Amino acid sequence: MLTLTCPCCNIACDETELHPGGQAHVSRAGPDSGDDAFEQYLFLRKNPRGVHFERWRHAMGCGKWFHAARCTVTLEVFGTYSAQTLEPPQDILDAIAARRPDWQGFA
Repeated sequence: MLTLTCPCCNIACDETELHPGGQAHVSRAGPDSGDDAFEQYLFLRKNPRGVHFERWRHAMGCGKWFHAARCTVTLEVFGTYSAQTLEPPQDILDAIAARRPDWQGFA
């Protein structure tokens, strides 16, 4: 079972207390963007095998959204951080690089 620690209330909770929100750090298509950019925003998401950055909501707790870095194969969690963060914190990127030397980095 997947267990994540909510960075807002510091409670470790299993996936039954959380609600997934898809890929983190997705840039929204602006009002002046074309159909291709809007399609990209709505439908085309990364779904990697390995390290992935996701959005989660602590639905049965504080109700706040946060981001998590985890491995989709092993369910290993590298860390969680605030949803207001534009890119993953350096300590989480360092933890991923230490455990996955072949990782290509955050893009």
